[in-house]
Formats: sequence, C-alpha cells, structure tokens
Amino acid sequence: MAVRPGAPAPTPHAPPALVLARDHLGPTLTTAVRAGTLERVARGVYLSKTPEPDPRDVALARIAAAHARLHTPHWFSHESAALVWGWPLWQTPSHTHLYTTARRGTGGDRLVHRHPGAVPQELTTQVNGLPVTTGALTAADCLRTLPVLGALVVLDAAVRCGVDRSKVSAILDDAGGRRGVRRARLLVAHGDGGAESARETATRLALLRAGAPTPQTQVRVDTPSGTYWADMGIVEWRLLIEYDGRAKYTAPDDVYTEKLRQDALTAAGYRMIRATARTPLDTVAAHALTYAPPGFHPLRRPELSS
Repeated sequence: MAVRPGAPAPTPHAPPALVLARDHLGPTLTTAVRAGTLERVARGVYLSKTPEPDPRDVALARIAAAHARLHTPHWFSHESAALVWGWPLWQTPSHTHLYTTARRGTGGDRLVHRHPGAVPQELTTQVNGLPVTTGALTAADCLRTLPVLGALVVLDAAVRCGVDRSKVSAILDDAGGRRGVRRARLLVAHGDGGAESARETATRLALLRAGAPTPQTQVRVDTPSGTYWADMGIVEWRLLIEYDGRAKYTAPDDVYTEKLRQDALTAAGYRMIRATARTPLDTVAAHALTYAPPGFHPLRRPELSS
C-alpha cells in the first residue's frame, strides 16, 4: 500500500439543512412542495430541491431526520455510518442503518433499518453532532453485511483515513458466529488505503478476482522528465493501470500533459492499461493477464467471489 503525496483523504460532510414539518404551518409547507422548492425525504422531513440532487445529500438528510425524531439511545451504523464519516460507497444506501436500545420501531419510518442492541461506549463517537459507530466498527459491520465490492470500498476508505485493520479484525473476532464474520475476516487482508476512489477499488478487485498478483496502489515512477504516480500496477510485470475519470481532463492542456506523462512512463519501461467508468472491469482484468510472464498461474481467492 502506498499513498500519493498530497492526495486528500475522505472527510465528513455536515448533513444538509432540513425543513421539519413540525416547525412550519401546513399550508406554507404544502405550497413549497407544490412549487417545487422543497422535496420530501422522510416522514415529516423536507429538503430544498435542486435540479440534480446528490443521492449522498439525500441519504445524509434522512440520517439527520432520523436523529431528530429519535429520543432513545441510538448510533448510526453500517453504510449510514460510512456516509457520515464521508467515505465513498459503491452504492448510496436507500435505508438508514442504526443500532438502538429501543424495543419499539423507529417512528414508523420504513426506510430506517434498526439493529437491536447497545454498542460499547468505546466503539461509539460523534461526527457533526450525529452519534455513530467508530471507524473500526463501521468497517467491520460493512465487511459482514455488504457484497464484496461494497465492503472493500468501505474498508479501503477506512484504512485511508487511519483506521487500524487490527482493530477491525479484533471486532470481528469478538463477533463470534454472527452472519458474515468468516468471510469478513478474510476480506480484512485485502484492504488498501492507497485507493483514491471507489472505482479504483473496483478495478483492483477485478484484477484480484482474475487471479493477478496483488496490485500495488499509487505506484511511483521516477523518470528523467520527473516523478509520476499511477493509480495501481503490477510492478513485477512492469504494468500500470489507470482509472480515468472526467475530472482528470477539465483544463485545456490536460490531454497534452497526460500524453507527456504517458510518454515518460513508456520510456521508463512500463506498459499502461487505461479504464473509464464505461470500461467493463472484467475486460481490464483480462487485458492485464495478457502481460503475465510465461508459466504464470492465476491465483485463487475464493473469498472475493461473492
């Protein structure tokens, strides 16, 4: 695992401002909804409407709405806690996950998934005024319950933000025979804080599933033209893999600058595979294996199959 110098780590974002029905007169609220200036995100909770609402903002608003309604001890957990922590997710959750000691429901909100039980104090904290599980417990819960890709996206972000994988493993060890623990224990070893986006995690996972050697993240290459970094690579094959997002090419000179960079990396003896959001990840992995040396046998990693 390597971290590119200057690369920012994910940071928490405060939930957007909510409009609560209990604080407004009915006719005024109804008029705003009909006029399209407010949209309902949960029972009795509204958000200022935008042309293209960010799904993460809507999910955060639902989390804040659940917190405003609940009067019993609760801690946001699983994907919801990851969202509060500001971590990337492969899919924005449609439900709000929380632990609670309440024996009854959560105010009749069908979009709230309640996990019964108290959480040890040392595994809870607050982020932007919201009670959440710690980074280690958040990662452990997501490793147990999410599909492999979603779980690794969360784990990569957690490690990138300084969560100790040994603490995640300790939590899983204490979980005993709970569902998903066995697979989760195996997944912990695959966490890599060098991934700078969910798509980079997905690309690395495709390579691992195809049996390639474990890719090194944020590969540093020193050339006569300067030092360059690649998203990941199989260094022993002299192969680099780059995920190109739209944000990479925004300034007029970006394409030319990237050409100079690739020329320098090629001159240093590296081959490069490029992927975009439209590139099937299996295609990227299959392409990478064509660079395998004679006699290479793909590695088996059955824990990554689901």
